[in-house]
Amino acid sequence: MNPVQTPITGQEDQGDPSSPFHALVQFYHAFNTRNMTVMAENWAQSDEIAMDNPLGGIKRGWADIRHVYERLFNGPASVYVEYYDYTIHEAGEMFYAVGRERGFFRLGGDEIKLAIRTSRVFRKLNGRWRQVHHHGSIDDPKLLERYQSAVRGKPSEGR
Repeated sequence: MNPVQTPITGQEDQGDPSSPFHALVQFYHAFNTRNMTVMAENWAQSDEIAMDNPLGGIKRGWADIRHVYERLFNGPASVYVEYYDYTIHEAGEMFYAVGRERGFFRLGGDEIKLAIRTSRVFRKLNGRWRQVHHHGSIDDPKLLERYQSAVRGKPSEGR
């Protein structure tokens, strides 16, 4: 299987909601436009879902995950990511996508270029793909420290 290099930005036609590709497009559209309504449509509304991202910790259940996105969407930082170098693996009522995100985090005059390994798992619920798990990690320890410090509003030595 050859990974797809053309990035998903969220600006693509959202098309068929029963398509795994379009479920990913919907997520990146919601994220990059800070649209909480669309983000809530993309995730399963369940206590069984989970998210593990580079800011640390595991969030379980839609209420906790929603809170992460609300803080990000309503905060002063500008964050943009696109998904590339990915593969989609469909297995009946589930699919998972494995790839990379690239983009930026901007706050004030500072910009951090992001490079994140990202996996997303979706489950078909009532004929629509809903996200049930996300895992993202940053390989570069200095980049991870800069990103975490910037989000928390603390200067890092790696700047």
